[in-house]
Amino acid sequence: MTQFLPLAQAALSQPIKLTHIQGNQRLSHRLADLGLTPGVEMRVVQNQHDCLILGVRDSRIVLGHGMAHKIMVELV
Repeated sequence: MTQFLPLAQAALSQPIKLTHIQGNQRLSHRLADLGLTPGVEMRVVQNQHDCLILGVRDSRIVLGHGMAHKIMVELV
């Protein structure tokens, strides 16, 4: 059985895959504009007290922890 966890709780450098977003349509569109869509693989590069830095494809994306708690991921 697959277990999902919030992106904010993912371990550093662990390959993860975005499964779904627990938020409104506006949030989903904003994240899609950043390339964060269901199925995309990523890694948490850095976890600071106020934000996460993600490695997604060939880019780095910075997200606040509030947003990261709404993004559900699974381990790859």
